[in-house]
Amino acid sequence: MAHYTAEVLWLRNDGDFLGNHYSRRHLLRFDGGLQVPGSSSPHVVPLPMSDASALDPEEAFVASLSSCHMLWFLSIAAKRKFCVDRYFDAATGIMDRNADGKMAMTVVTLRPDVAFSGERLPTREELDRLHHEAHEACFIANSVKTEVRCEPVYPA
Repeated sequence: MAHYTAEVLWLRNDGDFLGNHYSRRHLLRFDGGLQVPGSSSPHVVPLPMSDASALDPEEAFVASLSSCHMLWFLSIAAKRKFCVDRYFDAATGIMDRNADGKMAMTVVTLRPDVAFSGERLPTREELDRLHHEAHEACFIANSVKTEVRCEPVYPA
């Protein structure tokens, strides 16, 4: 069993808190020392109360699914002796009402574009299998109800 921590710090500063006109900007701190500016999404709370340059929870959610999938993909590819040179994913998430009528991230679509080198290159079927196994192993995908799709970009 592993234990993970994150600290979230928000300060009111000059906002009109009781009038619901206050900054949603905050700080996310992680156990390795990384500090990331956070905010609500401008799609949820309008500017200037949100900060579009900061990480919002919805973006972090999509990024965590993409990152977890990538890390598993790289591990599985290395074990299968496929040399990965580059992995790029333009992942997206859709916020919509779920089956219970609540707003939720209903679909996250990963679009990994992977470049390989060396004598051993995966076939399209092997690439599909690598992505399937990465998805099955991903801790984050296994932790959410959101539909997670993987639509790899295939070399021409």
